[in-house]
Amino acid sequence: MSLLETARAWADADPHDGDREEIEALIEAENRTELERRFAGPLTFGTAGLRGPLRAGPAGMNAAVVTRAAAGLGRWLADAGHAGGSVVIGFDARRRSDEFARVSAAVLAGAGFAVQVLPRPLPTPVLSFAVRHLGCVAGVMVTASHNPPDDNGYKVYLGDGAQLVPPADREIEAAIAAVGPAREVPTSDDWLTLGDDVEADYVAAVVRALEPDRVPAADRAALTVAYTAMHGVGAATTRSVFAAAGFAPPVSVPEQEEPDPAFPTVTFPNPEEPGAVDLLTALADRVGADVAIAEDPDADRCSVVCGGRQLTGDEVGGLLGDWLLRRGVRGTYAASLVSGSLLHTLAEAHGVRFAETPTGFKWIVRAGSDDEPLVFGYEEALGYAVAPEVVRDKDGMSAAAAVALLAAELKASGRTLTDRLDELALEHGLFATGQLSVRVEDLSRIGAMMARLRSAPPSRLLGREVTASDLLDETPAVDAVRLLGDGVRVIVRPSGTEPKLKAYLETVMPVHGDAGITAARVRGAEELDRLRAEMSTTLGL
Repeated sequence: MSLLETARAWADADPHDGDREEIEALIEAENRTELERRFAGPLTFGTAGLRGPLRAGPAGMNAAVVTRAAAGLGRWLADAGHAGGSVVIGFDARRRSDEFARVSAAVLAGAGFAVQVLPRPLPTPVLSFAVRHLGCVAGVMVTASHNPPDDNGYKVYLGDGAQLVPPADREIEAAIAAVGPAREVPTSDDWLTLGDDVEADYVAAVVRALEPDRVPAADRAALTVAYTAMHGVGAATTRSVFAAAGFAPPVSVPEQEEPDPAFPTVTFPNPEEPGAVDLLTALADRVGADVAIAEDPDADRCSVVCGGRQLTGDEVGGLLGDWLLRRGVRGTYAASLVSGSLLHTLAEAHGVRFAETPTGFKWIVRAGSDDEPLVFGYEEALGYAVAPEVVRDKDGMSAAAAVALLAAELKASGRTLTDRLDELALEHGLFATGQLSVRVEDLSRIGAMMARLRSAPPSRLLGREVTASDLLDETPAVDAVRLLGDGVRVIVRPSGTEPKLKAYLETVMPVHGDAGITAARVRGAEELDRLRAEMSTTLGL
């Protein structure tokens, strides 16, 4: 079948008038370049579901693709013995999110499932909570998280409230591929729109888990928090959590408070991106905030600014892990293999179990055991699970409240988050972490760089001997290489979401007395720069 014939067949089967007209216009104009882009292949159903640009055709997010995804998910659930079970669906405020939620509801209801849809745009952690809270066999969240404005996505949670892991992703992808034309998929309007109870129950559960009463009420009330929802859906729920925990209302960046799918004040709606928290930092300075917190648009991640400095994900992960350990919370503490080593050191010092996992919260939340359940997990990309018994995924809102509780405790003794980091450095050494990120146009370059590294890994970094380990040889296999030596560690892996190769760098500095902290930070920054240069040479950049 020719490209034009393939496009015509897709358009004929497309149930959405606007999407169908979009493809028909390209056919009429014989715009082969754009058609080739739209029909290069279907979006890959990865371990976080679908994610891609909003456009008609199989290589985009649109009503036909969502219809077939929901039908494939329904078939997979039925084959797994969950026919007729409950499914809950949530959505954020991106373009077409509400529409895709309704499409999914109609398809899954048509397949015989008892479908419930959250009442309005809400954060992803509320959906993850709702899956177990409502006793569902699965959950769907329509979101592209912190992707650019023109994207949307479709994230699937299993009945345990966690994102799916292999081989379920490949099995669902195969089920989607077996779905017939989208126009022929059965649908039903027999689904339920929920009220506000689920959000309220989420807020109550988070506050119970965090035990804010362990911090005196006056100390909580005295804390000034600057906050931004970054044009996303986190503001209302976050405010409810803070109010229930006894904090004064956060002072919000007004330009970013309300949901806006255009994300007009940021280049990318991702707190990790340069400049993304500039408005927040300026607000914190104006109001004299003790701490400033930015959530990403679906509020499953958060970034922290203290004293005008944006903390790294590893620093916040260390602070939160230390806070819970000092509270006597015992169980499993976990971090992804690309995260820093401080949490491992802290867990070891407190005599609790630590687990290193592959990248992604789908692995982190599964790191616990019956005897030692997960009590805290984090990844360096600003994701934290401080109450995994409530949300089996990263949760920026509960993490924000935990950061505020820690900041309130420290303020009461005249200290800040950065002061506590200095104290940890004095006790355990300074763990300096950073990245080398290589964006490519030609994806084959990533494979070539990984092959080069595997065939000729460096024997020394920063003048120290290092040993290379290929993590493809471990279970589960991970496409990554670890270089490990005395006080130096590098993990190199392809990005799972972008055309990038990433090297995660870490060097550990001993600290000798209060006066040595500044020198250690300077030395750590210098060693990270040297590591970037040495790894650039190793990878042939």
